Amino acid sequence: MFQLGIIASGSKGNCLLVRGNEGAILLDAGLTGKKIAEGLDQLKIETAELKALIISHEHSDHIRGAGIVCRKYQIPLYITRETYACSAGKFGNLPAGIKFFEPGKTFRINDLIIIPFASSHDAVESSNFKILQDGNSNSQLGVATDCGYFTRLMKERLMECTTLVLESNHDEIALINGPYRWDLKQRVKSRQGHLSNHQAVSVVSQIIHPGMKRLILAHLSEQNNTPELAYEEMRKFLAEIQHELELQVASQYQVLPLQDI
Repeated sequence: MFQLGIIASGSKGNCLLVRGNEGAILLDAGLTGKKIAEGLDQLKIETAELKALIISHEHSDHIRGAGIVCRKYQIPLYITRETYACSAGKFGNLPAGIKFFEPGKTFRINDLIIIPFASSHDAVESSNFKILQDGNSNSQLGVATDCGYFTRLMKERLMECTTLVLESNHDEIALINGPYRWDLKQRVKSRQGHLSNHQAVSVVSQIIHPGMKRLILAHLSEQNNTPELAYEEMRKFLAEIQHELELQVASQYQVLPLQDI
């Protein structure tokens, strides 16, 4: 069993869950502890199943509930040293401890194999992830959000994913014509910002393969995008290349149920 559930994804908070045969891990905790607990209930995850929380970077929409989650479920926090150094005061007491990982160095949590790699984002040491399950060579999960552009490293890591969670943050026209200050628009568009719907299509065009069976568009901006815009731009591309897969859009407010990777 190798499954993915998404408690929330978007500009206001992010939290994903990956479940293996020997337990489950959370990837980011950018919601309140109450919201995360409600999401776990909806996913029907027992407290004893949770083994760890992994943090991708220090922005509040990824760490808001981290300390609460680690204390409530008595699980360790996995984080890079640089990320922890700039955000340690936001976690409080961590009774199950801290485990540091390094981008580029694989680590394991029970039967889950985590391969963190650097993402281009305006954080001190932002990471994306590829996750495998020991003994299951047919399934690979890629999680790539909070990345300003598609690097060669991202391409190498995501090339064989069977399920991909990919940022599709904004519609470029909506961003330019929207309410953000100009400096914030520039930040979102920059090489340390977020992928647009158009850029997400470009990413997929370079890594799609016959074994990719599921694509989940994630981290949508409420101000500068809509689920319909993101979905339709990707759907048109997939139709053009005649590649059939399960295309979904993760929500800020609705849990995406557990599904096999």
